[in-house]
Amino acid sequence: MWVAVVQMQSVGRVEANQARACDLITTAASRGAKLVALPEYFLCLGPPETIVAQAQALDGPVVKEFSRLARELGLYLLLGSIPEPAPEAGKIYNTSLLLGPDGSLRARYRKIHLFDIAIPHKVSFQESSYVVPGREIVTASLPDLGWTVGLAICYDLRFPELFRALAARGAQIIVLPAAFSQATGRDHWETLLRARAIENQVYILAPAVFPHPDQSIKTYGRSLIIDPWGLSLARAADREDIIYAQLDRAYLEKIRAELPCLQNRRLLGGEQ
Repeated sequence: MWVAVVQMQSVGRVEANQARACDLITTAASRGAKLVALPEYFLCLGPPETIVAQAQALDGPVVKEFSRLARELGLYLLLGSIPEPAPEAGKIYNTSLLLGPDGSLRARYRKIHLFDIAIPHKVSFQESSYVVPGREIVTASLPDLGWTVGLAICYDLRFPELFRALAARGAQIIVLPAAFSQATGRDHWETLLRARAIENQVYILAPAVFPHPDQSIKTYGRSLIIDPWGLSLARAADREDIIYAQLDRAYLEKIRAELPCLQNRRLLGGEQ
């Protein structure tokens, strides 16, 4: 199966971001991709108040337009994340949607781990001040292609237990859209992605936001596709980009058979 990971810029204007995303998705489909993944906050990135103001209903016109595009192109489309209205006033869910080739909503994942950090005299950011955490671990079957996909978002990368839970639920591919910070991305982004792929013997697709020159938020970019051995199959340039790889299920099964870590695992304490 050919997959595509889209690295794009995102600003506070939904219409501009949506149009650009549609162009990039169409390009990826024209090159044979059957699964296309977009980054976290691809639809709107900016200060918290800007993101909250652009919250999108899952049955609203924006999601419907992407559903139409997925159906028209006949592909699975991962909307890396959109701001979804939450029950609490002034708050959202950071939500990833998987659309099927028939345009239907196949899976919805709300980001579980929220990025709260306070370093005196350096940086302070509280994602939990405007985002409500999700509670569900989400996998989805791609029955016509024979794969199972697990969903995670950005900061989730630092919590290996989530990735192990996804693998335990049958995930062979894990998609991690991100708007990873430059400060941590330089040293941690690829190392953590490769570790999660090796630990769980999965393919990882990691579409990331590349910083726009007008955007004060400095993201890292460097989108990646990692194989179950932990090798990088494709890496985005430092610009808007689309990267491609062919995923091989027989290769994944061979790795799991010859190095049976998932079978050899023992539960510790109160683990499930």
